[in-house]
Amino acid sequence: MKKRLISFKYAFNGLKILLREEVNARIHLFATICVIIAGFFFEITSIEWIAVFFAIGFVLTAETLNTAIENMADFISPEKHEKIKRIKDLSAAAVLISAITALIIGLIVFIPEIIEYFNTI
Repeated sequence: MKKRLISFKYAFNGLKILLREEVNARIHLFATICVIIAGFFFEITSIEWIAVFFAIGFVLTAETLNTAIENMADFISPEKHEKIKRIKDLSAAAVLISAITALIIGLIVFIPEIIEYFNTI
């Protein structure tokens, strides 16, 4: 049990590193906070919350993996290398795909809520 608890320490350290060193992770965190506030404001349904949190987790996971891959690539090959560039570009593409997916989910969830809100004022 103690080893399991210690593994959480490493994971939280990883989150600290991610948020301290990656500007994009801080941007994603800011977007996450805005979306959560909007979810409460518009009183989205349980299913919509599930979709929203899945999208948030998907983007933050992709960003974390991208950062890990970039750090490992820089450690292995600090000098410019075409293969490393391809690996980093593919990793960044994963973040882009997850962010676009999250945006689409957000639009599906929030556009009807926004339209309804403006129709009532």
